[in-house]
Amino acid sequence: MQVAGRNAIVTGGGGGIGGAIAARLVRAGARVLVADLNGDAAAAVAAGLAAEFPGAAVAVGADVTDTDRIEELIARVEAEFGPVDMYFANAGVIGPVGLGDEKDWGVTLDVNLNAHIRAARLLVPGWVERGEGYFVSTASAAGLLTQIGSAAYSVTKHAAVGFAEWLSVTYGDAGIRVSCLCPMGVETPLLRAGENSGDALGVAATRAVTTAGAVLTPDECAELVMAAIDDERFLILPHPEVLDMYRRKGADYDRWLAGMRHYQARLLDSADGH
Repeated sequence: MQVAGRNAIVTGGGGGIGGAIAARLVRAGARVLVADLNGDAAAAVAAGLAAEFPGAAVAVGADVTDTDRIEELIARVEAEFGPVDMYFANAGVIGPVGLGDEKDWGVTLDVNLNAHIRAARLLVPGWVERGEGYFVSTASAAGLLTQIGSAAYSVTKHAAVGFAEWLSVTYGDAGIRVSCLCPMGVETPLLRAGENSGDALGVAATRAVTTAGAVLTPDECAELVMAAIDDERFLILPHPEVLDMYRRKGADYDRWLAGMRHYQARLLDSADGH
């Protein structure tokens, strides 16, 4: 898909990967609504883009787990630009360290998975009618492998990958394109959340990502997202080594699990100062 002339919504667009994707879209000729729970951050991103490309970006502060708020985002795009062509379900949270409690799980499920489902339920019927649309899910390498430290993050990112797969299988022949972004380390506040938690398991969670491969900038990640959209490629792997890890996991699951336990033990020893 060529993004020039398209209308897009980017959630979690107030910075990080979402802000970088919004910028790449606008520079490629798209019109973008930047949505973020932090309305000031969304406004700052949109204002910077609109200053360079007048009329190309607007901002809304919104909780994108709320169906009513997603409806408002869609209505705003339709009023400002026209029909929504692309939806970037990028907002995410790291979730609690360890098993967490039920409230923490509820928030993590809502942001990392249910927000995607609610947006798709609103957009997909119209896209099927029009014969085109593009849904881009920001998941994580944790959705293909796992995340040491946070059960909720790992499980919800697996679920996000699964939902994106289902969308592609079910609606791909109806003109709807789906891509799923699964990076390892990208330099955002989310990456450092575990490291700053004061919990050894949280520190291990951050180190598991930062020592497994290069830590990319959001701009580098966004550039790869745009290339994948141009190719209409489902799996976006900013860290190509993730595919090798995923293949090894599938080839011998028990060996992979044992290796991950050993890796976790080493990270925990390091986090404890050993």
